[in-house]
Amino acid sequence: MIELFQQYQALLLLCGIALISLYGCRYICLPLFKKVAIHSKGKFDDLLVEHRAVERFAHIVPAIILYKGLPAVLSGSPNLFQVLITLNNIYFIIVGFLVYDSCLRALADLILLNPKKQGLPIQGVRQAGLLLGFIICTILVVSQITNKSPVILLSGLGALAAVFMLVFKDSILGFAAGVQIALLDLVRTGDWIEIPKENVNGTVDYVSLTSIRIQNWDNTTSILPAYTIVSTTFKNWRRMQDSGRRCLQRTMLIDSRTFGYLTDEQIEALKADKTVLAMLGSKIEKLSAKDRAINMQLFRKFASVYIRSLDKVDPQKTLFVRELNSTGFGLPLEIYLFTTETAWADFENFGSDIVDYLMSKLPLFGLKIYQRS
Repeated sequence: MIELFQQYQALLLLCGIALISLYGCRYICLPLFKKVAIHSKGKFDDLLVEHRAVERFAHIVPAIILYKGLPAVLSGSPNLFQVLITLNNIYFIIVGFLVYDSCLRALADLILLNPKKQGLPIQGVRQAGLLLGFIICTILVVSQITNKSPVILLSGLGALAAVFMLVFKDSILGFAAGVQIALLDLVRTGDWIEIPKENVNGTVDYVSLTSIRIQNWDNTTSILPAYTIVSTTFKNWRRMQDSGRRCLQRTMLIDSRTFGYLTDEQIEALKADKTVLAMLGSKIEKLSAKDRAINMQLFRKFASVYIRSLDKVDPQKTLFVRELNSTGFGLPLEIYLFTTETAWADFENFGSDIVDYLMSKLPLFGLKIYQRS
């Protein structure tokens, strides 16, 4: 009876030492680490403090003290020792998982501090790493409760592989997709993407392990599995936004019945128009009906020179005005250029302004827009 009382007394003393070590780490060591982190140039230690990695790590110290002290204190009570050492090991495993979680969060935030890395699906990769850590933690906890080696438990998981594949299908596919998205830099937060198959057209709002959230231009929200990005054809407009250049294509249907040679009256009307004269210059100054100039050819040259003269058009990029194959609805005249107007509303207004102006000049060349009669 006296020996049992002495064991419990020693156990209480050991627990008291472990508790004092916990408070010592939290209220002495942790403030010191925070001061060091504040005065250091690196950011990682600050992030560790922010995500409570050091605070959680302090719980490992009492667990180590109990692990070392319990065999000596409870040498005469094997059953009680087995229960307490198992609980202590489970506590140690859970604390280790929480520290691992804090370190993952700090590392993810550190990567996102780099402007070049912002928008990468780092949070999805972090969630995948956290899921892997949770599975390992669960196996270790079960091994402590059942008093069996984790290797034996892992060998038994083969029979449950089909169940895990079914339950964690989205997580497994999302993990693989998240790795591909991160390594190939397919999608970032803030990217404008189009997925016609899913009727998606908008800005990526969030990328996680299992899903991607897109804010569509019609103010609706689409949530898709992450593996949709790597299994479905999609268009990413990021390069257009980064370069500040956007391709503009517009088509006008010209009535082919109005094609013909310019008359003297039409030529004089063109010379009287200051804009046309400035754009075509010598090509029209000495022009007469005898030269048998075709109105459509001259209009294409005028449109090309006019477009190239616009400030919001990049002359270094591909630029042309061409005729497409004739249809039963007139001859399509296509305008192809790159503009510095990348914002959607400004881009559309700029394209409409060009078409409006060129259409207003068609009568001067004796041309008309096709109208079905």
